[in-house]
Amino acid sequence: MEKHQLNIGVLTSSRADYGIYLPLLKVLKKESFCKLEIIAFGTHLKEKFGRTVDHIISDGFDVKYSIDNLISGDKALDIAKSYANTVDLFGDLWNEHGNRFDIVICLGDRYEMAAAVNAGIPFNINFAHLHAGETSEGAIDHIYRDQITLASKIHFISLPEFKTRIEEITQKKGTTTTTGAIGLENLKTISLLNHEEFMVKWGIDLTIPSILVTVHPETRDYYKNYDHVKELEKSLMELSLRYQIVITMTNADTLGNLYRSMYHKVSHLRSNICIVENLGSQSYFSAMKMTQLLIGNSSSGIIEAASFNKYVINIGNRQKNRLCSKNVIHVPFNHEDIIIATKQYIELEYDEENIYSFPEGIASIVEKLKNFIEPKCK
Repeated sequence: MEKHQLNIGVLTSSRADYGIYLPLLKVLKKESFCKLEIIAFGTHLKEKFGRTVDHIISDGFDVKYSIDNLISGDKALDIAKSYANTVDLFGDLWNEHGNRFDIVICLGDRYEMAAAVNAGIPFNINFAHLHAGETSEGAIDHIYRDQITLASKIHFISLPEFKTRIEEITQKKGTTTTTGAIGLENLKTISLLNHEEFMVKWGIDLTIPSILVTVHPETRDYYKNYDHVKELEKSLMELSLRYQIVITMTNADTLGNLYRSMYHKVSHLRSNICIVENLGSQSYFSAMKMTQLLIGNSSSGIIEAASFNKYVINIGNRQKNRLCSKNVIHVPFNHEDIIIATKQYIELEYDEENIYSFPEGIASIVEKLKNFIEPKCK
């Protein structure tokens, strides 16, 4: 008997998760056992964040559903309202179309991702969670990740150490598959830009010694961001006396506009401080390769930087207790500590392993999806 073709939905809410998904999407698109249906929402639909849904389409993927769920603003109440609006809109989506999906892939720990997944619980959607079981205790995203894990029936983990935590959360065994960080597969397939190509595309000359900066607000004790942004500003102004600074903008988190306003301020004061809304995977990895060091608190520093032999100055608590390779140097949100660590490591090259590298990760995901369940009755 011929096996039914599976309808696999993919929830993507931002440039960040799409970049991680990309190597998996390329493989699944070629597989005959499944049909991909991408559901784009969150910052993908916002001009302010570069309207990155267009990037998905230009990459050759069909966006089946587009859901404009975010409420304007970056205060705690705005985030809560965006969460509620996301649940409301996805309740309608799952009610009308949920039965068509055999599996829906979700990723990470964003609040809008958690809202979309939680809305699917009453409809018994089969969610498959990528990057399940990890911790980032300085952000409320840590709570959202666990919510997504609990609502999911399949769990893809980047390191075997997370298996026990998944079992503790779900009270079930046998749901995990170790995959490594599949976003690293992008490094094998994306053709990186050279200095001249990067200059043509972005107007930034990376032959100049440069630092790549990606800092997001801390969302657990969000009021501390008022102090954090001041310390970061001092750091950028001092470091820019010696290095070019390339800043990628914050995502849609509580008080993200504090950082955005500061970035615009310092870029007007110093011509060698450059800000870019969204570099995209190709240009971001190219910048990572060509800059001397990373400063920030994003998962890109935790996961990808080691593969480029770069050290990372990870500031604050956003990634607190996350498992890291030895290239990640932790410092508080204090400009003196940031400066000292930067000076210590900027001339060094990291030459040890990336603990998140797992060459068979995507093949493991494909095999698990292919054999997970019998398709639903349509």
